[in-house]
Amino acid sequence: MTKEDFLNGQILLIDKPLEWSSFQAVNALKWAIRKKFDLKKFKIGHAGTLDPLATGLLLICTGKFTKKIPELQGQPKEYTGTFMLGSTTPSYDLETEIDHTFDTAHITEDLIHETTGQFMGEVEQIPPIFSALKKDGKRLYEFARKGQDVTIKSRKILITEFEITRIDMPEVDFRVVCSKGTYIRSLAHDFGKALQSGAHLSQLRRTKIGDFDVSNAVTPAVFKEKLQNMG
Repeated sequence: MTKEDFLNGQILLIDKPLEWSSFQAVNALKWAIRKKFDLKKFKIGHAGTLDPLATGLLLICTGKFTKKIPELQGQPKEYTGTFMLGSTTPSYDLETEIDHTFDTAHITEDLIHETTGQFMGEVEQIPPIFSALKKDGKRLYEFARKGQDVTIKSRKILITEFEITRIDMPEVDFRVVCSKGTYIRSLAHDFGKALQSGAHLSQLRRTKIGDFDVSNAVTPAVFKEKLQNMG
């Protein structure tokens, strides 16, 4: 790829490493491309944030293709991951410590499979308070970190596929295909409630955005290496 390719626009498929923010991944590519082609100004951005504790597909757009970001963000997404049953955390994932534990003795494999049906189609979902959504000009996690109570409006999301791929109590692996704006952490939390227990998200990987698949993505380190080796 040439300098012109990046300026005219590319959609780069990146496999975001664990504990990297989406911003860090964009920044790593930005500096690598700027250095390689001695660019002062250069447009680059991602189409849909992934939490630092999630891995997987991040679409990074360059140059004129940054205009495609809203359209790409609207595409359906596929995730795989693990729910940990029997305990909850304030952030609904491993970012915070376990705050409550629940009985799981009543939970059977059949019940787990049946419960997925409650989340199929158009459902109302309340986003987690530990999220970057804004309320009254502040990000929700700012309220959360101060221990302030805040009312969060639910919103409509669409789940078109939701399957359980492995059960090894208390771990339950899943695959889900959903619309923009779906929080898998909230799904974990709500799934635990529906089982009359509790649950939090212990692992998450984004595998697809629209027709783009993580199997075609590279890590930021591999991208940088390939870029340096270009003629």
